[in-house]
Amino acid sequence: MGSLPHIVEDCMGILQVFSDGTINRCSLMDIDFNIPVVDDNSVAFKDVTFDKRHDLSLRLYKPKSANSNSKLPVVFYFHGGGFCVGSCVWPNCHNCCLRLSAGLHALVAAPDYRLAPEHKLPAPIDDAVSAVEWLQREALMSKSGDCDAWMGGTADFDQVFIVGDSSGGNMAHHLAVRLGAGSAKVAPVRVRGYVLLAPFFGGVERTRSEEGPCEALLSLDILDRFWRLSMPAGETRDHPLVNPFGPNSPNLEKVALDPILVIVGGNEILKDRVESYWRKLKDLGKKIEYVEFEGQQHGFLTADPYSEVSNEALQFIKRFMIENSN
Repeated sequence: MGSLPHIVEDCMGILQVFSDGTINRCSLMDIDFNIPVVDDNSVAFKDVTFDKRHDLSLRLYKPKSANSNSKLPVVFYFHGGGFCVGSCVWPNCHNCCLRLSAGLHALVAAPDYRLAPEHKLPAPIDDAVSAVEWLQREALMSKSGDCDAWMGGTADFDQVFIVGDSSGGNMAHHLAVRLGAGSAKVAPVRVRGYVLLAPFFGGVERTRSEEGPCEALLSLDILDRFWRLSMPAGETRDHPLVNPFGPNSPNLEKVALDPILVIVGGNEILKDRVESYWRKLKDLGKKIEYVEFEGQQHGFLTADPYSEVSNEALQFIKRFMIENSN
């Protein structure tokens, strides 16, 4: 008689993988977030399906002060979670998007994407492309009035910015590479820049910050678990979708990229890897800015978007958007 299936991978109890290959993923109602939704009623939101084939939705946010006489920039927000957990409807992501929409006075689109281990890389990045292609369809249909009312009445499709947190930051990088400078592939949508919030990159060789003290909610064990579950079978952490400067990664020297803003906390175990990413792209002549917030840990903007340090980070993002709006 064989032994009963046992847990071989456990992601904070939210995602469990068993020895027989079965997967238990908690529903939204089963997770105790202990995070109140902070909503001052200044932003409206609704859910929209952007990919029927994979049953993927995004949450749209619009400042209630917006009117049809003024167009708003469009900000994509891709949530974090190590490619394994997370959703735009989780209260931490929802709070962050409410804050981004109000603070940046922008239409915010927060897409969900397929998660590992059921859907390993590159599935999430393909879904990010699909979300931008949805915006392209909306832009094309706006000429005939057949698009979503919020998008047709308010969206400035010429002023689009991609924001990604953690694994979402990884996705933002790969979107930047796929779309290239000018984002001609998704015209008339024009991506003006990318904001990477502590992008989730990896590598076989450890960095000093990875080997340093763990964060309150993030450790090297958790990072390695996320990579084991999300990487294509048989690959290492030097896979091109994990390590943008790995031995088999594309040479970015001749790849034209739109401007990038990188934001990281000074106490993050990913800090050294993020800083190295910035230095390497800067040395290649790319337009990239690096901002480090002393004493902050991973996901500080999403975790508490109304804090003093998050307000400061928001000002950096707003300035970046203004400087790259033309």
